[in-house]
Amino acid sequence: MQIKKDMTIGELLEIAPEKADILLEAGMHCLGCPASQGETIEEACMVHGIDVEEIIEKLNK
Repeated sequence: MQIKKDMTIGELLEIAPEKADILLEAGMHCLGCPASQGETIEEACMVHGIDVEEIIEKLNK
């Protein structure tokens, strides 16, 4: 499955929980927060000052 920037954190973790490490390494330490579950990957990257394209590339490897 292709991971896209408009996918929510909750959707990503549901289909590919092993990808959480990539987000944690990038500085997204709020994965367990209920609010983060409804955020898109793009929104989470904006809040944390992370390049969304770089994260999407890593998530899809």
